[in-house]
Amino acid sequence: MIEVKGLVKTYGNKRAVDGVSFTVRPGDILGFLGPNGAGKSTTMKMITGFIRPDSGTATVAGIDVTQDPVAVKTKIGYLPESAPAYGEMTVVEFLRFIAEVRGFRAKAAREERVARAIARTHLDPVRSQTIETLSKGYKQRVGFAQALLHEPPCLVLDEPTDGLDPNQKNEVRSLIKTMAQDRAVILSTHILEEVEAICTRIILISQGKVVVDETPAAFRARKPGARLDDIFRSLTKGDI
Repeated sequence: MIEVKGLVKTYGNKRAVDGVSFTVRPGDILGFLGPNGAGKSTTMKMITGFIRPDSGTATVAGIDVTQDPVAVKTKIGYLPESAPAYGEMTVVEFLRFIAEVRGFRAKAAREERVARAIARTHLDPVRSQTIETLSKGYKQRVGFAQALLHEPPCLVLDEPTDGLDPNQKNEVRSLIKTMAQDRAVILSTHILEEVEAICTRIILISQGKVVVDETPAAFRARKPGARLDDIFRSLTKGDI
């Protein structure tokens, strides 16, 4: 569903992404790991068509991102970090706006999409509240709702549980599992317990390069009995 081959992006003298390649299939929840500045967000922005790679290719549902970025965006639900939205809008106003931007101009179709997204993300209790008055957990749900409105086959989620309390994290992880049943999901995170809880594969990127591409079980087996964050640090330093 998502295929990345040799992506490269350079900013000035810094090679932010250096030949990254991987694939994601329907049903996969790919945990995209790496220290700050490793190139995770840059890679995700290239996949979603928000920035152009210097070289390499990324295809989504068979569509090349650089050749037809608008078509790619119809196949992707993208949740950027911090779930940006218009705070003065109510939840339902914002989702109606996103639905219209997505091309659902007929009122019946638009209302059907909004109602379905609200139901799936359990937003009904706050549907009439302005987004700026919501808790961070509910704001994150609004971000998920806008990403799901057009029923995309791919989801790209950048730090979806960052800053949430334990209960909110569990709710969001449960939602991701449900959404991933028939979709390809890329989940960027620095929370290793999250990877173990919901991801089917791990890609670890360090200094713009893929260091690991394997299952969580294989990742843990690298140092039996060790903590996941110890394995993570060892890999990013090149010790194992």
